[in-house]
Amino acid sequence: MHPRFLHLSLLFLLLLASPSSCFTHEQEEHDVAADSLHESFHRCFVNLSPATTNPSQIIHTPSDTSYPSLLNATIQNLRFVSPHTPHPSLLLTPSTIAETQACSRRHGLTVRPRSGGHDYEGLSYRSVVATGGCGGGGGAPFAVVDVAALREVRVDAARREARVGPGATLGELYYAVARENGGGSPLGFPAGICPTVCVGGHLAGGGFGPMMRKHGLAADNVVDAEVVDADGRLLRGRAAMGEALFWAIRGGGGGSFGVVVSWKVKLVPVPPVVSVFTVRRLVRRGDLRQTESMVKLLTKWQRVAHALPDDLFVKAAMESKLGDDGERHPLVTFKSLFLGGNCTAMIAEMDSHLPSLGVTASDCRDMSWIESMLYFYGYTDGSHPVEVLLDRTLQPKDYYKIKLDYLTSPVPSSAIRGLLARIVEDKGGSIDIDPQGGVVGETPESATPYAHRRGYLYNVQYFVKWGGDANVSYEDEHLSWVRGVHGFMAPYVSSRPRAAYVNFRDLDLGMNVERETTSYEKAKGWGEMYFRGNFRRLAMVKGEVDPEQVFWSEQSIPPLFGADAGERQSDEGSGLVSDS
Repeated sequence: MHPRFLHLSLLFLLLLASPSSCFTHEQEEHDVAADSLHESFHRCFVNLSPATTNPSQIIHTPSDTSYPSLLNATIQNLRFVSPHTPHPSLLLTPSTIAETQACSRRHGLTVRPRSGGHDYEGLSYRSVVATGGCGGGGGAPFAVVDVAALREVRVDAARREARVGPGATLGELYYAVARENGGGSPLGFPAGICPTVCVGGHLAGGGFGPMMRKHGLAADNVVDAEVVDADGRLLRGRAAMGEALFWAIRGGGGGSFGVVVSWKVKLVPVPPVVSVFTVRRLVRRGDLRQTESMVKLLTKWQRVAHALPDDLFVKAAMESKLGDDGERHPLVTFKSLFLGGNCTAMIAEMDSHLPSLGVTASDCRDMSWIESMLYFYGYTDGSHPVEVLLDRTLQPKDYYKIKLDYLTSPVPSSAIRGLLARIVEDKGGSIDIDPQGGVVGETPESATPYAHRRGYLYNVQYFVKWGGDANVSYEDEHLSWVRGVHGFMAPYVSSRPRAAYVNFRDLDLGMNVERETTSYEKAKGWGEMYFRGNFRRLAMVKGEVDPEQVFWSEQSIPPLFGADAGERQSDEGSGLVSDS
């Protein structure tokens, strides 16, 4: 076994050492009555890993002084920092990975992997229900395996590949890739615009980004991986794990199938010069002419943006801006990345496809691909060095809630007017609309768990944040706003089911309540929103690789097996689940 992953595998063995879901009364008297959970787990860990000189640097419980800072270090959503939030009974921080499964199972703990802490509902580090079982309370106690230390990035430009740890940020990956070249041809990687998001969760759920129309989602470009499974085994590559598990980890969501300790991704060629533009249009409230002009512009944009040439990505976003009159007014921003040439070529494309936007040379800038990643994050003036991407604290922490929809047809003018009216109701609200199409739409729905492919024209992201104001009454107002906008859009978005995206987790859709009652049928409602027909296939894989749900959370994939073996056999015959 690779020494880098020894601690994680051993920890899994510790978590899995006993088949019982919790201590028996006799075990409690013998192992827990005199010792704390920490001491008991520590003793079990030392027995399995005698070479580890200081287990206290790896195993942390709420009574440890190190626990709060380690737990909170990568919690991005401050809604879940509250002392009232149910947190893990054990926080495991291996710098090498291989000790995590046996003693958790022995101590009645399920496992939640955490890489960057950007899970929008915090499920990689918190429980919805107060933890109980051996730890008291009503919910199940759990352990968090924090893999933030696994952040190595190794680029092989000749092969156009990179090996990257789950704890590396997108910014660190982009920076490492940009430092290399493919025999003189610049390389890039198609993933998201937030540089502090870690690779582990991003790839596990799919991975949107401004190059997705040209090169697909981030998960579409994964070519191999190494996983520690529910039994604590290190599966070194897709041949070892089988095609079923390899399929599931590339878009099936983090925290259901194992801990991915290394990803191998395919790098893509990018031109030496790309071009970008930003066009902002303020719509003054009460100005009917401006409102109708914007409605017409957005109507035209939504009819063409998903069908533009694959190397042209043009998104739209709405937020409110405080005017000189003290009122909030809608601000609509169009932002673009063009992989087909310089600004002159981009303006020609825009004049051909969307002349009413009126893009001019002053709106556009030429730059390298790595600089465009800074630009899309918000550093649009060109004054920041690309080394900014290496700052893991770049994204400020905040209180927020996010919901997401998909459009399968253009929305009517009345819906656009409704969004323009609602965007000014919450000063922390925003709406982003990203076009799909291109390679995303051309990729078969069954290729990865991400099923929103052909016919899904746009994803629509509703976002609200409220800064340092943690007052519960204010929180309710903000949550009401984002849920209200989501509700308003119901008649205009995808249906049967109303689609959602697992990297934008949303517990409003539904959730598992406890491990013992988690089932495919109970989870099917929200599961098919995320994965459509692929949810069943994911549940079958779960039944194969983690039937006891060692990896469990309120939205983990439930196992499907037993009476459904006949249907599963049929699926295997079609290549859906087979490891062959």
